[in-house]
Amino acid sequence: MTAGACILGCAGLALSPGEAAFFREVQPWGFILFRRNVDTPDQVRALTSALRATVDRADAPVLIDQEGGRVQRLGPPHWRRYPPGRAYGQISANDPLIRREITRLGARLMAHDLAGLGINVDCLPVLDVPDPHGHEVIGDRAYGDTPGEVAVLGRAAAEGLIAGGVLPMIKHIPGHGRAQADSHLNLPVVDASAADLDARDFAPFRALSDMPMAMTAHVVYSALDARRPATTSRAVIKHTIRDAIGFDGLLVSDDLSMKALSGDFTRRARASLAAGCDVVLHCNGDMAEMRAVVAGTKALTGRAAARAAAALARLPRMAEPFDVEAARARFDAAFEGRWAA
Repeated sequence: MTAGACILGCAGLALSPGEAAFFREVQPWGFILFRRNVDTPDQVRALTSALRATVDRADAPVLIDQEGGRVQRLGPPHWRRYPPGRAYGQISANDPLIRREITRLGARLMAHDLAGLGINVDCLPVLDVPDPHGHEVIGDRAYGDTPGEVAVLGRAAAEGLIAGGVLPMIKHIPGHGRAQADSHLNLPVVDASAADLDARDFAPFRALSDMPMAMTAHVVYSALDARRPATTSRAVIKHTIRDAIGFDGLLVSDDLSMKALSGDFTRRARASLAAGCDVVLHCNGDMAEMRAVVAGTKALTGRAAARAAAALARLPRMAEPFDVEAARARFDAAFEGRWAA
């Protein structure tokens, strides 16, 4: 059966019979986990296995937001804490290569955690370049204050994930750093000029345009499309994300349940796909909302299906050889033990 162009969540620590039947019926391309879905390693492994069983695809994507800092779905006592992105850019070292090494190492450690649970996509790296006047929703999630810093450390994080058998999903394309509102709660409008956006906000995404997957920003860029956020703007997706930035990987909407978007869930899904998103994302596991989202989606076919297949093909057949204990010791030394579990 052809997969549907959606990624969905579930409500709790295990699938209910109703959820399992729904997923078997609608065949989402993938799934996403949140803190509500996480208890112990054995429980998470059982859940990821059960999710994949409903669609009968061993490589079905299972996503999670495991950035470190404020955005970390897995944590103590079963998993270590990780620093936010900004901490990597502030490592005391005369050689910037050290910061790149430790950023890659942190992502490689996270990939080790995730792959062992059956999670094969991390919604990382954050490539947003923060603005001093922007909302704190990005804040210390950003690797640095300049496009160059963000691009270099974002690349290092992406490489660490892939080496460990986990796909990176860059976000929030084409850039959330200037937004003065949290798109979970309101629709941000950015009034910067197209030239300023191109030089600063788009630059890290252009530098990582070869990545397999990207998540959109629910942000209006008035210089590009004064009416619609990037997620539902055909102009932004075609002319900015695909052409100017050059991203030709799988484009996934940010969560359709965020309040930045308007209209019912069927309309949100239809508008996102019509604008050029390949797949839509719905995270909260609410069954009524998921049914409405699915009503607005379609089968994953054509160019979108090719991009999805190409993304999964980036998963290595075997993870890079890795001495976990030595890596943890090196990582803890770089941060002087501040982020040890």
